[in-house]
Amino acid sequence: MLSKQDIQFAFIKATEGSSFQDPLFKQNWEQANRKNMRIGAYHFFSYDSKGSTQAANFIKAVSLKNNDLPPVIDVEFYGDKKQNLPSQKHVYKELSSMIKRLESHYDKRVILYTTPKAYDLYIKNRYPECDIWIRDVVKKPTLEEQKKWTFWQYTDKGRLSGYKGKETFIDLNVFNGNKAEFEKY
Repeated sequence: MLSKQDIQFAFIKATEGSSFQDPLFKQNWEQANRKNMRIGAYHFFSYDSKGSTQAANFIKAVSLKNNDLPPVIDVEFYGDKKQNLPSQKHVYKELSSMIKRLESHYDKRVILYTTPKAYDLYIKNRYPECDIWIRDVVKKPTLEEQKKWTFWQYTDKGRLSGYKGKETFIDLNVFNGNKAEFEKY
């Protein structure tokens, strides 16, 4: 049923921090690989871990083929981090380390998934080599420095026929381009 709903891509959570690996990642990856869509894997960035060990955790869990989407680092706030913001200097150091290691290993540019607030604090005017996947469930996003977003999460309340995951809703996203541009991406 999911394959008949014009879904062209999916990003699957693989890892978080320096040690967590999603126990359903391999199963989800294999099932998505059987569908007529492109897939990618993402890592939930921890402000409390070294970028190099987070990269090692992702690399251990994820093998990418040529047509797979680039690796994603999800940079957003969790726990009390929105009230107790990590320092920019610390985030730049660890995020830069992780980006460099993933790009070197996979020979692909990294996509940074982020919220508007995390983008403004930690990503804006930095990381020109990275594509941006922005979450904005209120309006179509624009990035201040005129950089274009590559993916946009426009809702976190999506529903798809045939979806049987434990979450009630799923995130839905779009690619910023046409079908030919997506195929080249």
